[in-house]
Amino acid sequence: MLCTVLSSVIRIVCFQGIMSVEKKTAREQCCSKLKMFLAAMCFVFFAKAFQGSYMKSSVTQIERRFDIPSSLIGFIDGSFEIGNLFVIAFVSYFGAKLHRPRLIGAGCLIMAMGSFITAAPHFFQGPYKYETTISYLSASNGTESILPCLANGSLAHDNEIPKVEIQAECEKAASSSLWLYVFLGNMLRGVGETPVMPLGLSYLDDFSREENTALYMALIQTLGILGPMFGFMLGSFCAKLYVDIGAVDLDTITINHKDTRWVGAWWLGFLLTGGVMLLAGIPFWFFPKSLPKQGETETDKKSNILEGDQDRFIPDNNKHSTAPNKPAPVSMAALAKDFLPSLKKLFSNTIYLLIVCTGFIQVSGFIGMITFMPKFMEQIYGQSASRAIFLIGIMTLPAVALGIITGGFIMKKFKLNVLGATKLCIGASLLAFSSLVIQYFLQCDNSQVAGLTVSYQGAPQVSYQQNTLISPCNMGCSCSVKHWDPICASNGLTYASPCLAGCQTSTGDGKDMAFHNCTCIGESPLPFANMSAVLGQCPRKSDCDYMFKFYMAVTVIGAFFSSCGATPGYIILLRSINPELKSLALGIYILIVRTLGGIPPPIYFGALIDRTCLKWGTKQCGGRGACRFYDSGAFRNSFLGLIYGLYSLSYVLWGVLYNRLSHREKKLALKNQLKAPEQDGNGVSSGNRNVSLAFVKCSENPDQETII
Repeated sequence: MLCTVLSSVIRIVCFQGIMSVEKKTAREQCCSKLKMFLAAMCFVFFAKAFQGSYMKSSVTQIERRFDIPSSLIGFIDGSFEIGNLFVIAFVSYFGAKLHRPRLIGAGCLIMAMGSFITAAPHFFQGPYKYETTISYLSASNGTESILPCLANGSLAHDNEIPKVEIQAECEKAASSSLWLYVFLGNMLRGVGETPVMPLGLSYLDDFSREENTALYMALIQTLGILGPMFGFMLGSFCAKLYVDIGAVDLDTITINHKDTRWVGAWWLGFLLTGGVMLLAGIPFWFFPKSLPKQGETETDKKSNILEGDQDRFIPDNNKHSTAPNKPAPVSMAALAKDFLPSLKKLFSNTIYLLIVCTGFIQVSGFIGMITFMPKFMEQIYGQSASRAIFLIGIMTLPAVALGIITGGFIMKKFKLNVLGATKLCIGASLLAFSSLVIQYFLQCDNSQVAGLTVSYQGAPQVSYQQNTLISPCNMGCSCSVKHWDPICASNGLTYASPCLAGCQTSTGDGKDMAFHNCTCIGESPLPFANMSAVLGQCPRKSDCDYMFKFYMAVTVIGAFFSSCGATPGYIILLRSINPELKSLALGIYILIVRTLGGIPPPIYFGALIDRTCLKWGTKQCGGRGACRFYDSGAFRNSFLGLIYGLYSLSYVLWGVLYNRLSHREKKLALKNQLKAPEQDGNGVSSGNRNVSLAFVKCSENPDQETII
């Protein structure tokens, strides 16, 4: 009998030991899988930011390659948000019912396909042919045998309109409509990006410890910030490579990367970013639909399964009346039926509506600014596109990362509530706006281009008319006024072409070509060493480089202050809505902000910038191409003025929002004061009952949850 009892005890102990080991192993596997998912999320956030920032850095190159205006390139850039718009409501509401990791993997695959489609037009088009008058000159062989002034007589027929059939054939041969592939590819990227953030972050939140969630999300956001840095650096590198590198003899190219006609190897970066995104999506196909919650016991696991917290994206008013043994199955039809009441309840929250309006107005200003900032730096301060992109990536973006961390640290250090977070947002935004105001005074003079910004005698031009490019000094040359092939003369003026400068001879070839005996240089009252000129625009004055350094310093400081309000703004949004509506509210917020703040701004910013163009390029088949030269003063006034207007409107909304939050905070404090004597007089039990009733009332009114 004793042996039997001992045997039974040993068996029980051994069984319990085995079960304990199995539970521990399962828990370790859970943690391991969760950490693997965290690593995969970090990589995919990096990849999508890498991909998106490269698109922003390539806007100017794409505009020049397809000879399209800034308003159209703004529309192409906004196609990402259009794609996002198509599916974000579906994903944010129904996505948690499906296999979330596989949905993220499918999104990565779609984003990779979008990048490859964006790069596809390069392989369908012929070699890039930039507009130039040099192409009409035979090889000079290093001798003074070419007469630029006379050789361009065939270019004088500017007003001839080609026949419709000839125009159609020419445009077909030039593949001028292939920008539609770029539009489609960017839109596919927007579709694929949709499930990454809402489904990925909710998956982490569901299966990680509550105290670890903030750390995990901080890691994801921090590594995600590295993506734009590498994206802009890649954009800078590709902008220096000629678009047809490997297919043409670079010695025959007469322009360099500082020329406004230069097109970099924009397609190369899309192939690389597409490959990175394809790799980032692979791990998500191997994760399970759900994981045991990190650190929970078997009892907690069963309890969580019964409660069904993961799948509850709408309020469940009957959860206390149903039996706890088995959750009621929720069909897609029931979810769809409850969607409109949830949406109505969400939009009845005035504070939420104010947050949405403030958000999309500020995002509109930011999107317009970041889209055309490289062009702004190029036209106002004379920087090359590649250098402008590089400086944005290497200086501005680290300041943004530091600002996000600083904002979160301030929130935690001072334990700010919603009102405190609002004050921090308003203060940071005002400081950032101050830096934008300072930028207005950090200006350089217009480039001196004969016939555009100054007369041929060097006097400032009052107004621009196309026929001012023709002067008595070049009247006999029969020059075209449509072509842009700038040369820099020894008197410091830039001329639109060698012919318009009245140059008689040339020496050298390629980038080393020089022009001599230029009659317009000789007739200019400005001091000159000789009547010669070289290819390219004249550089800006030395004080412009000095001014540009101040501009970059102010821009970095402004980026830091602006990003300090990112984390507090996110907290204000989360604390202004009911917990059961949180997922839907975030999805609708992203939908509205991306639709109104992401699609229109690049279009109307681009259209406004187009109005400041002084010299348009000419397409191969005739017609207006991309802008080659802007009035820098009008560009600055239009660009910064529109940003000032949008941000000023957002500050009015911030004031209204702060007033509503302050009013709600006072009402909540008054209710708490009235309840305190009742709790003291009625005892602990009645006090607990009052607290419960107050909590129920607070949950019924979304405007009453204010404390972080």
